Amino acid sequence: MKLNIGGDMVKENTLRKKLQEGKPTLSTHVHSVWPSQIEALGHTGIYDYVEFVAEYGPSDLHDLDNMCRAAELHKLGTMLKIDQSLMPFLAQRGIGAGFESILFTDVRNIQEVRDCIIAARPDHPDHKGMYGVATRRNSFMGYGGSQEYVDNVADTVLAFMIEKKGAVDNLEEILSEPGVEMTQWGGSDFSMGIGKPKQMDAPEVKAAKKKTFELSMKMGIPTRAEIKSADEMKEYLDMGVRHFSLGTDILILYTFWKSEGEKVLRAMEGE
Repeated sequence: MKLNIGGDMVKENTLRKKLQEGKPTLSTHVHSVWPSQIEALGHTGIYDYVEFVAEYGPSDLHDLDNMCRAAELHKLGTMLKIDQSLMPFLAQRGIGAGFESILFTDVRNIQEVRDCIIAARPDHPDHKGMYGVATRRNSFMGYGGSQEYVDNVADTVLAFMIEKKGAVDNLEEILSEPGVEMTQWGGSDFSMGIGKPKQMDAPEVKAAKKKTFELSMKMGIPTRAEIKSADEMKEYLDMGVRHFSLGTDILILYTFWKSEGEKVLRAMEGE
């Protein structure tokens, strides 16, 4: 939706719009809080949204605001991945900063999923959430508590990592919850949790992955695949997956530094 607040037009929720239109989406992950990195991404004109994986690196509340400002300069959507241990606080502060989507982690059952939804939805009879009136960046200037404010908070896309055995075991019940709007398979957590860390080819891991993608699509819930390169797409395209997240800044840098550095060293040594 578009909100006209104080004479300024606030941009649409990019991910929400794409999901409603049934269109595919492409995103990427960033660990860095440097806004210029998000601007560089926006300049490509390729990506629908950027996901800040706050679960993995240091950040403060100013960073959340500044990252959203940078994204908005290029009409780039935003997602915030948060720690389970600080879920209500970070979910609400992320929405207040302007993030259009929250990615919840480590849920194991329907009650934990509902706790996430309640934390991120407006404190309003139609939404039955706990997000009240707070004058944060998403409510400048002066519309906190209005219907537009309620609609804006409610427009946040709520996505969930399916990465714990409990979540896989309870997947159909979780996907039946109306507030679950997107899923993401988490093989690393799942494999560790069943005592087979990083054994992605273990039968139990492969079965859980297949179940997550296939059941999500069968029940009409958009599901996203994380890939390191375009070469990994075929498996997911064959399953019908249409949402992708390509690469992570720190891994992209490491891969370049290592591969190109080795070539330079070999050239320097005359090989």
